Amino acid sequence: MEDQGIVQLYLQRSQQAIAETKNKYGAYCKMIARNILSNYADVEECENDTYLAAWHAIPPNLPRKFSVFLGRITRNIALDKHGYNTAKKRNREFEVILTELEGCLASPNTVETEYEAGETASAINQFLYALDEQARNVFIRRYWHSDSIDNLAMRFNMSSSKVKSLLFRTRNKLRVFLDKEEGHV
Repeated sequence: MEDQGIVQLYLQRSQQAIAETKNKYGAYCKMIARNILSNYADVEECENDTYLAAWHAIPPNLPRKFSVFLGRITRNIALDKHGYNTAKKRNREFEVILTELEGCLASPNTVETEYEAGETASAINQFLYALDEQARNVFIRRYWHSDSIDNLAMRFNMSSSKVKSLLFRTRNKLRVFLDKEEGHV
């Protein structure tokens, strides 16, 4: 079923919407959650919570791109679950991903206004659009989808060391770019 048809089912409050969403995007949602969470039961719970959140969000929201809408919901739920679980158990791969970005972004302990957060998001988007396509895709797959270095190497037909090097250089460029942007704001 096409995305527009699925969204229409949500608008009609048909429970078939959830079945169609699971059929088309279940594996996608699980992949996003699995890259953040280490426990299969948490991944399953995250997937189911995604369908419930979509049910509550449509209406009033009408997603422009349904897959991105579901991916964002799944990622946010998985990040919340990860935060909850951090005190008990850790997904080492995701901890590494968060550590890699620490040097680029402000400390999460500082108080930031929504305006500043929006400005930072806009600056990061501007930076990403200036990158060549491969570097942008590798960066997004690593830091949005939480793909492992090995998965990125296979996906982009590179060695693991080349992926690490590309990510390192891109993070350094991002740090410099954000420092310059901060000086101009």
